[in-house]
Amino acid sequence: MNKKLLFPLLLVCAFLASPSLFSQSNKQQRHQKTVTYKTNVNNPLTNVELAQIKEVYGSTANSNILNKPQRLKDIKNILRNRVEIKNIPNPSDQKKCTLLSEVPLMDYYVANLERETNFNPQNFNPLKYLFDFYSYGSHMYRVDNTNYFIIIKSQHQ
Repeated sequence: MNKKLLFPLLLVCAFLASPSLFSQSNKQQRHQKTVTYKTNVNNPLTNVELAQIKEVYGSTANSNILNKPQRLKDIKNILRNRVEIKNIPNPSDQKKCTLLSEVPLMDYYVANLERETNFNPQNFNPLKYLFDFYSYGSHMYRVDNTNYFIIIKSQHQ
């Protein structure tokens, strides 16, 4: 047999003999967890929450959030249960993490959306930022030049 044909033939045989190399396996796929909501997401929006939504979504707030019950429920869950702001004054308790200034703004719907010049945890709007709200893990961000840390809790808790 021609030596030029022998190697490609062996290569094809090797691939055919091990189909598991190319098949999908359930063992490697991540199992989806159902999101469990707290009962507070069934309560109506507060005036502050409505203002936060309108600040970020502008004239599209009704079509993108308010008229979509599941999307509204997800936003309420973010605002009410999944964002925690902690003041950690002791440097030894602080962890190195992404700075808030490094997180892009969610300015798709309101082009002139701006970052706050002075951070105030009481009126912080997490919807303004492109946080990774839908990942499996929790994430922490530090507010620049402060001891405040923003913790985005996973929806899969």
